[in-house]
Amino acid sequence: MKGLGFVLVAVGFLGGALASVVDEAVVYWAWFAAAVAVGGVGLAIIRMSHREHVRSTERIVFNMQTIEESLRRIAENMTRLNADKDTIDPYDVRHRIEELFTDDLNSFVEARESIAHSYGLSAYAEVMNCFAAGERYLNRVWSASADGYIDEINDYLDRAREQFAASLDKVRDLQAPPQTT
Repeated sequence: MKGLGFVLVAVGFLGGALASVVDEAVVYWAWFAAAVAVGGVGLAIIRMSHREHVRSTERIVFNMQTIEESLRRIAENMTRLNADKDTIDPYDVRHRIEELFTDDLNSFVEARESIAHSYGLSAYAEVMNCFAAGERYLNRVWSASADGYIDEINDYLDRAREQFAASLDKVRDLQAPPQTT
């Protein structure tokens, strides 16, 4: 799009120059005005393209912050829930999951594509592999809570905690500056 804007500016400039030198005695003002208008449209396209690029960059930075914050809260809540699992009624664990994780899981999912935009598909796959495993284990905990299976709740809470912590570590590793040796 930006390239089209530059072409229009060039066409407008050349058209205006041509309109002013076609006849030594008369300037064709209609042609000149049309050329200026074409150049103005080109300039507007260049500005919009630049603004869109800046906004998309800002959005990706915001999304990456959202991803890290969401994963941090999920990991903290998983650690807390895992530590409290012996004191919570097994049938109430699913309600705690809904209270603690719904917003952060949704925030992560909405922003996750920024990982691929910023760091590539390989990095996205690594983060999502751990995240998806943690989410599956958390769903298993929810189901086990609905059925009252204490051993499965305890086992999968720990597994989910490990996966979400690994996902957070992978995101932090992506954002860390490369180490030089």
